[in-house]
Amino acid sequence: MSNSFEIGPVHVGSGQFFLIAGPCVIESEAHVRLMAERIQRIAADLAIPYIFKASYDKANRTSVKSFRGPGLKEGVAILGRLAKDTGLPILTDVHEPAHCDVAAEAVDVLQIPAFLCRQTDLLVAAGNAGRAVNIKKGQFVAPWDMTHPAEKVRSTGNTRVFLTERGASFGYNNLVVDYRSLAIMRRTAPVVFDGTHSVQQASAAGGVSGGQPEFIPLLARAAVAAGIDGLFLEVHDDPANAKSDGANALDLKLLKPLLETLLAIHKVAATG
Repeated sequence: MSNSFEIGPVHVGSGQFFLIAGPCVIESEAHVRLMAERIQRIAADLAIPYIFKASYDKANRTSVKSFRGPGLKEGVAILGRLAKDTGLPILTDVHEPAHCDVAAEAVDVLQIPAFLCRQTDLLVAAGNAGRAVNIKKGQFVAPWDMTHPAEKVRSTGNTRVFLTERGASFGYNNLVVDYRSLAIMRRTAPVVFDGTHSVQQASAAGGVSGGQPEFIPLLARAAVAAGIDGLFLEVHDDPANAKSDGANALDLKLLKPLLETLLAIHKVAATG
């Protein structure tokens, strides 16, 4: 692994297991606060360093009619207030170079969506914003080719980069996780596993994505055993009524028991 760094109290790439979790999109300020507080409490009980995630705009929704979020101005303001009140590090997606500096005023991690992981201008703008950058591996990209997006960010002098695996395209509307990718990408940067988008079935539900959330624990257990630095989960208190990606979200009530299992696996994997 090429580097380690800190995001507030979270030590990325140091051997410390950390969690990135939250709803897919900001549905309301009250909802993100509810989710952040509940997940923060679970993470604190288990002594897991925690980064909250939510998007102010989901620009890559399947349908033009789908809910996208409150938008840049309002969404960044909501995330900024949340960070101030909870003390949590915050992660959000950016889709356009012009959004990077604005989002960086409020959040600690800028996330490059999987479909945009080769977009040079976006990667460079995110690097120049001075925040840590999480690059999600495109479903169409080989793990060894993720060196190039990482180097685009590092070309700005920003070395706080990590990579996230979220499955590779396999036939229509389906993904498969090649666990070799975790070790391969870890040669370039610290690696996170996205256990929720890896069970997503894009456009499989009539204009919205479907999913198989019952497999989230299985895939997450395998990823921790294989060796990862952190886990990414989209978590919702009512997945059936989530405004985005509810079909592949982890139900909040399942989070603590899953993390307890993963911590036990991580302890064995780290010492073995």
